[in-house]
Amino acid sequence: MPSLFLEAVLLLILIGITLTIIFGKDLLTVTIIYCSFSFVTMFLYIVMGAPDVAFTEAVIGVVSTIYFIMTLKTIRRHTK
Repeated sequence: MPSLFLEAVLLLILIGITLTIIFGKDLLTVTIIYCSFSFVTMFLYIVMGAPDVAFTEAVIGVVSTIYFIMTLKTIRRHTK
């Protein structure tokens, strides 16, 4: 029963992170928040009993976050 409550809380956190990503203005901030989405998802997979999927999520989350940050560093962003 406690894992059901934890899963529900994690899903609510994921919804909150998703809304923050959708309405975020700064690309670097959104990229870092995306990393937290990947971390919470990884934790959710561990709670659900899928450590192999959690490990895959961790690797893909870290690699994609690094890739996004490198891409943001190479493009020029203009502020109005």
